[in-house]
Amino acid sequence: MLILAIYVSIFVAAYVIYNTVAGGMRSRDGYNARKTVTFGDESAVTPNRAASIISVISIFLIWGAFTGSTLTPVHVPGPFIGDTSFTYTATNAQNQTADATVYVRVRPISDTFTKPELGKQTQTGFAKDDAMKVGAWRSGLLRAQNNDEGGKIKGYRVTAIDGQPIAPKQSVEVTDGVVNMTAKGSLSFVPYQGWQMEPIWLPAPEAVVRRLIEISRDGYQNVTLLENVGWSLFRVIMGFVLGSLVGIPLGYAMGLNNWFRGWFDPIVEFMRPIPPLALIPLIIIWFGIWEKGKISLLFLAALWIMTISARAGVSGVNITKVHAAYSLGASKFQLLTRVIIPNSLPEIFTGARVAMGVCWGTVVAAELVAAEKGAGKMIIAASKFQQTDIVIMGIILIGIIGYGIDILMRKAEDVLVPWKGKS
Repeated sequence: MLILAIYVSIFVAAYVIYNTVAGGMRSRDGYNARKTVTFGDESAVTPNRAASIISVISIFLIWGAFTGSTLTPVHVPGPFIGDTSFTYTATNAQNQTADATVYVRVRPISDTFTKPELGKQTQTGFAKDDAMKVGAWRSGLLRAQNNDEGGKIKGYRVTAIDGQPIAPKQSVEVTDGVVNMTAKGSLSFVPYQGWQMEPIWLPAPEAVVRRLIEISRDGYQNVTLLENVGWSLFRVIMGFVLGSLVGIPLGYAMGLNNWFRGWFDPIVEFMRPIPPLALIPLIIIWFGIWEKGKISLLFLAALWIMTISARAGVSGVNITKVHAAYSLGASKFQLLTRVIIPNSLPEIFTGARVAMGVCWGTVVAAELVAAEKGAGKMIIAASKFQQTDIVIMGIILIGIIGYGIDILMRKAEDVLVPWKGKS
C-alpha cells in the first residue's frame, strides 16, 4: 500500500506540474489541434511522451529506493546492520533473579561473519552473558537456559527483557529489533527489517543488470539468452498467426451470416472466459509435450480474441456506409472488400494487440512442460533455485519484447488504417 501511495502521489504531482508548466506550450498544428471537440474522441488521444518518461523513471526510482540500490539517491529505511545488545532477567528454581546481556551482530546473509566477542566474564549471578549472530531480515534463536547456571532445572525461566515483563508467546521491543519468546521459553531476536525488500524477494536494479550481462555472455544452463528469447518469440508468433488465420475469417462469418453466428456463438462464448492455463492438461494429452502442444496452447490463447474482435469489427460498421454502397450498385464481394473489411480493421488491430499480450503471458506456462529452451523455461528454472534476479530479468525481457511488438502493431495500424477515428 505504501508503494502504491507513493506512486499515486508521484503521478498526481507530475500531472499538476506538467500541466502548469507546459500548458501554454502545446502544439497548435496538426490534425488534432484543429478539432473543436477532443474529449471522447479516441483518435485525439495520443501518448504524452513526457508522461511516459516520468512513469518509467518513477518506477525505477521506487524500485531502487525499496531495494537499497546504489543507482538511486533516495532510499527508504533499510534493515538494521551492525552490533547491538539486549538484557534479559532470569529467575531460577530458587526464585532468585539475575541479569545477563546478549550481544548480537547483524550482517547481510551473504557475508561471512562471527559472533561478537564477550571478553572476560565478571558476573557473579547464575545468568551469564551470551553472544549470537543473525542475518539481516532473519531471526536468531537464543536458549538462555543452556548458558545459565541451573537453566535446565525445572522452575528456571526468563521473566523480562530490558526491564519489560515477558512470557511465552509474547514479544518485547528492544533497541534495533524485537525479542520474541517461544512456547518453550527460548528467546528469538528479530532485528529491525526496515521497509526495504530482501534481495530474495526483490533484488536491486544493478543486480538484475549484472545478471543480464552475465547470461548474455555465458548463457544459462547451457543455453544462450538469444536462443531462449528466440524460441519464445517463435512460439508466440506461430500461435498468434495461426489463431489469426482461423479466428479472423470465423469472426467475419459470424458477423455476416446468421447460421454461422448461431452455430459458433455458443462455442466462442463458452471458450472465451476459460484461461489458457486451464487447458494445459488437455493440450498435453492431445498434442504431447513438445512444440506442437506449446503452439497449440498459444493458438487457443489467440483464437477466441481474434474471433471476437473480427465479429465486433463487422458489427461496428456504420449501416449508412452499407446502404450507400448498395445504392451505388456494389456487389456483396465489393461491399466486403471496400466497406466491411476496411472499417473492421481498427477492431481487429485492437484485438491483435490484446491477443499478442495474452500469448506472451501464456508462453511462460506453455514452456513449463518439457521445454529445453525459452524465456519462460529460464524463468521457471531460476525460480526453483530462488534466483529472483534471473526471474525479474526474464520478465523484463518478455515485457520489452511484447511492448516492442505492440509498437510495431501500432505503426502498422497507422499505415494500414489511416482513416481510424476520422470517419
